[in-house]
Amino acid sequence: MKIILVGASGDVGQAAFAELSQHHEVVCVGRKTGDVRADISDPNSIEGMYEEIGVFDALVSAAGHVHFAPLAEQTDASLKMGLESKVMGQINLVLAGLKRISGKGSFTLTSGVLDRDPVIAGTGAALANGALGGFVKGAAIEMPPGVRINVVSPGLLDVSERRYGALFPGHERVPSERVGRAFAKCVEGAINGQVVVVE
Repeated sequence: MKIILVGASGDVGQAAFAELSQHHEVVCVGRKTGDVRADISDPNSIEGMYEEIGVFDALVSAAGHVHFAPLAEQTDASLKMGLESKVMGQINLVLAGLKRISGKGSFTLTSGVLDRDPVIAGTGAALANGALGGFVKGAAIEMPPGVRINVVSPGLLDVSERRYGALFPGHERVPSERVGRAFAKCVEGAINGQVVVVE
């Protein structure tokens, strides 16, 4: 399969690449690194990415940012940042990709643990994660024949401990290999409209 992996340089993206690249052609996409450059916050950049890559069999997105801050410090702008980046960025990858995906292709997005197991200062992430789960469930019943969509929802990866561990007190750390296998399940399997939890 020809798989587009957006956000390939991040911890989740690297976990997906380690698993999927064993059996498939993976085109790595990032804002600053990768085989192809694209900014998912810009629909024109997404269109340019697809024009450059052409027809593909699967799109995996591990991209998007959210703002961590106590609820009292969140603003309209800070919450919208997560919605525009992590949510609409990934949704726009799907909308633009529908015109180019092969007949039995799939989209796999990435959310996270915080909409079901919240932490202090994580409201923006919880909002984005919940929105992505809702989008995938709704979109699944309207996908073109043979095309699937799912979202992987991992806990904090073990390799992310040093940078983000303080934000996740008491949370179990998830082995990167398990996260990679969750993406393989979505890409290589037959599930559709699922939130694949990895804890």
